[in-house]
Amino acid sequence: MATYAIGDIQGCYDTLRRLLDRCAFDPAVDRLWLVGDLVNRGPKSLETLRLVRSLGDAALTVLGNHDLYLLMVAEGGAKFRAKDDTLQPVLDAPDAGELLDWLRHQPLCHTEDEYCLVHAGLLPQWTAARASELAREVEAMLQGKQFRDFILNLWGSEPAAWSDELSGWPRLRVIVNAMTRLRFCTPAGVMEFKAKGKLSNAPAGHFPWFDLPGRRSADAVLVTGHWSALGLMVSPHLLALDSGCLWGGHLTAIRLEDRRLFQVDCSPTEVQPLKR
Repeated sequence: MATYAIGDIQGCYDTLRRLLDRCAFDPAVDRLWLVGDLVNRGPKSLETLRLVRSLGDAALTVLGNHDLYLLMVAEGGAKFRAKDDTLQPVLDAPDAGELLDWLRHQPLCHTEDEYCLVHAGLLPQWTAARASELAREVEAMLQGKQFRDFILNLWGSEPAAWSDELSGWPRLRVIVNAMTRLRFCTPAGVMEFKAKGKLSNAPAGHFPWFDLPGRRSADAVLVTGHWSALGLMVSPHLLALDSGCLWGGHLTAIRLEDRRLFQVDCSPTEVQPLKR
């Protein structure tokens, strides 16, 4: 039995299938850990969702910002539709209801042994165990009777920092934004969402979330994606796996048991124009 953690797929279904072949993945005995962003911008989000769902317990995915955006669009909670989104085939599919219901029952964060699987990152105040507890609050809303109200109140970047005193929609929004959108923050955990790109693009007083001294999750192995410009990073306590497949890079898998890497180039039909 092997566990393969895979970076952001974003609808690059053909590339995913080639990577699974490269890994010799066998769903009867192996497991997949997916860092989220299964969908959007790539051409085959529908096929990707169907494949991952069909794998049942052999595949575990956490939710990424594009996955949540799909749920927002479906419920009318997105403030606008991005020009480059490719979600319409999912929304028009005869099994759209089943796929969306399956998606909203996926975790926001998964902890197991020394590992913490989360799409973007964790705020410096949170241990991996605390992050898992906070994720359960979000998951209860996603899977419960208040799902639509939650989705309609999810959009936005405020509050920008965590406090144990937060409640209601602001509390849940901070948890979601940290776990699905975080790149840079201050040592106090104030998030900044406009800056992207390379580490050198950090705003004054901000740092990559994983470089903050005293980060309370530093004893766990964080398995993440989301930051394509960061590229593949493998260190004792960080496996950052978004290697920019969608933008002409690679789709990456790492076998957790021995940290062997597997990569395939993005299929030419799935590469998107690089945003400047």
